[in-house]
Amino acid sequence: MALASMSEIFERMARNGQEFWEVVLADDMDERQVSREASMAKMLTTWQAMQDAADSYTGRKRSVSGLVGGDGMKMRQYTFRGCAMTGGYVSEVIAEALSMAESNACMRRIVAAPTAGACGVLPAVLLPLCKYEELTQHQLLEALYVAAGIGSVIAYKASIAGASGGCQAEIGSASAMAAAGLAYLQGGDDEQIVNAMAFALKNMLGLTCDPVCGLVEVPCIKRNSAGAVNAVTSAQMALAGICSAIAPDEVIDTMRRIGNALPACLKETSEGGLATTPSAQKVREKMDGEQ
Repeated sequence: MALASMSEIFERMARNGQEFWEVVLADDMDERQVSREASMAKMLTTWQAMQDAADSYTGRKRSVSGLVGGDGMKMRQYTFRGCAMTGGYVSEVIAEALSMAESNACMRRIVAAPTAGACGVLPAVLLPLCKYEELTQHQLLEALYVAAGIGSVIAYKASIAGASGGCQAEIGSASAMAAAGLAYLQGGDDEQIVNAMAFALKNMLGLTCDPVCGLVEVPCIKRNSAGAVNAVTSAQMALAGICSAIAPDEVIDTMRRIGNALPACLKETSEGGLATTPSAQKVREKMDGEQ
């Protein structure tokens, strides 16, 4: 049975005496008819794939369109030189998000979390954290289950697809997942976890999906870094004891309504927004001329 709401997760926690991540684990076991060990083994494979994608990034490869490539490395070098205005962790979050999203555009192996276009957000928040915190593998897997649970509810109640909900459904969902996972790893309680999710998603409401030339490159890659930093901000607010005035489930419902209200030109069709700017038209003309 799918996880239909945050309220349902809390009900299952109370009924079964489980933690947040355990409810999500149990749901996966039930849905796929697998053992606890098999479910966790698959989640470990997911985590390792994120690590591999980060470790193999060099910044030398460009996308087929030539629009993107190398920005993740520029950000890494800027951070390592000590130039960044943000602290070490947040600077690395930005760099990792750019690197991972570039890897997707360059047709390298990534983890859709929850989509390929938003693949940079969750790993960007979790991977650098391992350098600053002593985290066990099991803790990281638990955080991934927390994030997966958030994504599952959003997918059920609203959408994780840019074509139906705009970029709020992709980067917004990824940011909410990352915020919840980070709050969990920082010792947040269940209320703080869902408050982090609510903050992150609220901050992304209304974000349009307007990819230049229909490619998951511009502005998608830079939005991954924005979504990742938003996740960190949201988790910190929740951990400080700040509460969302709007219930988490209501935030998700609102995202669905906004997505339905967005015109088709702002939902992955490249017929509106940044995709129709003069700069974007020049890119399209150049690409058409090269075919």
